[in-house]
Amino acid sequence: MAKRKRLTPARPDYLEDNRPAPGLNPMFPAETPRAAPPVAQVAGATAAQAALEELSGELRAARAEGRLVQDLPLDAIEETYLVRDRMTADDADMEALKESLKARGQQTPIEVVELTEGRYGLISGWRRLAALRALKQDTGEARFETVRAFLRQPQSASDAYVAMVEENEIRVGLSYYERARIVARAAEQGVYPDEAAALRGLFASASRAKRSKIGSFITIYHALDDHLRFPSAIPERLGLSIAKVLKEDSKAASRLAKDMAAAVAETPEDELGELARRIQKLGLQKSKVQPQEVDAAPEKIGSIYLKQSRNGAQLTLSGEGVSGAFLTDLRAWLKNRPS
Repeated sequence: MAKRKRLTPARPDYLEDNRPAPGLNPMFPAETPRAAPPVAQVAGATAAQAALEELSGELRAARAEGRLVQDLPLDAIEETYLVRDRMTADDADMEALKESLKARGQQTPIEVVELTEGRYGLISGWRRLAALRALKQDTGEARFETVRAFLRQPQSASDAYVAMVEENEIRVGLSYYERARIVARAAEQGVYPDEAAALRGLFASASRAKRSKIGSFITIYHALDDHLRFPSAIPERLGLSIAKVLKEDSKAASRLAKDMAAAVAETPEDELGELARRIQKLGLQKSKVQPQEVDAAPEKIGSIYLKQSRNGAQLTLSGEGVSGAFLTDLRAWLKNRPS
């Protein structure tokens, strides 16, 4: 019996779906998208417009309410808009801030108020603004030509001053003299009716004891502000002692002002030591203030600093002048000193 031969189709793929792509064959025309009904088109356009208006309104509100960070030209900021509470900036702190700005950029925006179109008054952030201006001058880099800022809308000048004080208290902390000075200056500018109101308004969150101390330093501000080079360095104890003497002796202010104006203080330590000595002369014993309370700084004699302990039983010598030769002479003097 003969073996049958199996036949295979001439085109094995004949049965597969090898139709030409749509549009390439008139028998398979390309599918055209169906247009949306007119009503749907109108509804879509309306929804898109509403979403855009809502977003624009939110941006306007965020800008007006101070929630939107803006990049403003440095030259557009007027730092003298308010009387500044901070009198000086520590050189080391300022250099550290500049290095941080170089490495990481400005992380915290300043606060400003819009004065006129394109002009802004500084509320808080004086140190950051000063550091950016210094970097712009030193490097000339374009990234230091603008400052990031929140646009605030204080309801009154007092609100602006409170914002400035609170920001500095939280970040760095003000000295008692700086607190007293801004209280007095705010009253002088007419922001508050008097110093008592300014003290309550600017330091409402402070304790009664703290406000009392600030009030004592206001006395020093009025008596000595024009005659001191480093008033913000006055520590609490020395300041309270000075204020007490000024209040108890009506003539002490003029005498102390005259003495301090004549003194040449090159450093805060020199000025504090001079203040301590003058206060002792003007009635320290009479005011029943202990000498150790005004021992704020050592006395400088040439290149040597002398500091007496609180009980008066110990004397500390320091400075460049305390050399081996000096110690030899001191020992010889002590040995030959009459008992």
